[in-house]
Amino acid sequence: MFVDRLLVAPVHLRLGLPQAALAELYGVDRSTASAAVREVRPLPAARGFAVPGRPGIRLRTLEDLFACAEAEGVELRIDGTEVQVRRPKAGRPGRKAFVSGKRKQNTIKTTTFSDGQGRTLFSGVVRPGRMHDQTAVRAEGIAEQFRQHPAVKAKVDEGYRGLANEFPDQVDAPSKKPRDDAPLGEHHAWREQRRCQSSDRIHVEHTNAEYKQWRPLQRFTGRRETYPEAHPSIAGLVSDRSARRGTRHKPSTEPVLARPAPC
Repeated sequence: MFVDRLLVAPVHLRLGLPQAALAELYGVDRSTASAAVREVRPLPAARGFAVPGRPGIRLRTLEDLFACAEAEGVELRIDGTEVQVRRPKAGRPGRKAFVSGKRKQNTIKTTTFSDGQGRTLFSGVVRPGRMHDQTAVRAEGIAEQFRQHPAVKAKVDEGYRGLANEFPDQVDAPSKKPRDDAPLGEHHAWREQRRCQSSDRIHVEHTNAEYKQWRPLQRFTGRRETYPEAHPSIAGLVSDRSARRGTRHKPSTEPVLARPAPC
């Protein structure tokens, strides 16, 4: 039935059940379950991401994200996350491209953009695990968006140091650690500044952690070619839930999408 076909893909995305198990659950053939997943899975990915307080607006591209952030005065939080995937077969071209230098596993990376309350605004920029976050900034046009929207500001981690150096008035990264022979006061000031910056940026870490509650984003066992479709599908559904819920971490008296006060 149509309703069953509509539910198969969300169940598959949420629980990561094999398609043979889905077929047994719904009493159909495995090929029928597979076809339902292929047909329905692109739909939430194509819908884009919800904007809190703006029910009729969906963000589908980086251009939409930065235009909305500039118009609404939202200070973005940016962070990358990676998910383990299947190891390519021996001898296949580009096999080493998926080996993450950080996790020492075959992974796929994505970049998440959230607001100051940890609500998903955009998640994508999919690339192999070997590619550094800073390289993705250049390759996928994130730096160009900052150049086109000079009013947009963001907080990032140490991995985006190059982006912060290029746009010092827009991108806030942790300050560099003082030399070992620096005065003790400089070390105390550096630790306090880093703690304050991490406190402002931690919300995007919570957003990535919410994605990992979905089984396929803990370890993706499907074909790597389908990951660029599965990830935005899940992230889009998470954005719908977080936009309706408002803030996830603590009650706030700030207006929707307002820029949070500095630490």
